[in-house]
Amino acid sequence: MRHLLPPAGLLLLSGPVLPADGSADVTGSVVQMLLGLALIIGLLIGSLHLLKRLGAGQGGKGGLLKVRGATSVGPRERVVLVEVADKVLVLGVSPGRITALHTLDAIDLPTAPGDTPSPAAGGADFQTWLKQTLERRPR
Repeated sequence: MRHLLPPAGLLLLSGPVLPADGSADVTGSVVQMLLGLALIIGLLIGSLHLLKRLGAGQGGKGGLLKVRGATSVGPRERVVLVEVADKVLVLGVSPGRITALHTLDAIDLPTAPGDTPSPAAGGADFQTWLKQTLERRPR
């Protein structure tokens, strides 16, 4: 009984095609290489799409870090409040550099009940708090 391979199986299992004159058929080898490359690229794109659908790589959502507020202090500089566990970090953010300005407990930061400022809005409460903190800080 003969077992027949499908045409795609023959293409992947076959070696380089040699014509009758003994020279290697470059076209067959190039086609085989391009089909293998297309298969690998297709697998990569499919697995990336699957990872995106499953939510992998979204460490910021529901994770340990939470941005409590932000305000602009210059054309490209911002001061950002980041909550980590029970601490709040006051960070100075500029292009290419992040500097820790201050660390405080989360209970020291005034917040309205049920109100969490969004990072884009910044909020007047944060601006007021930052101004008061900077005025109280010894120089």
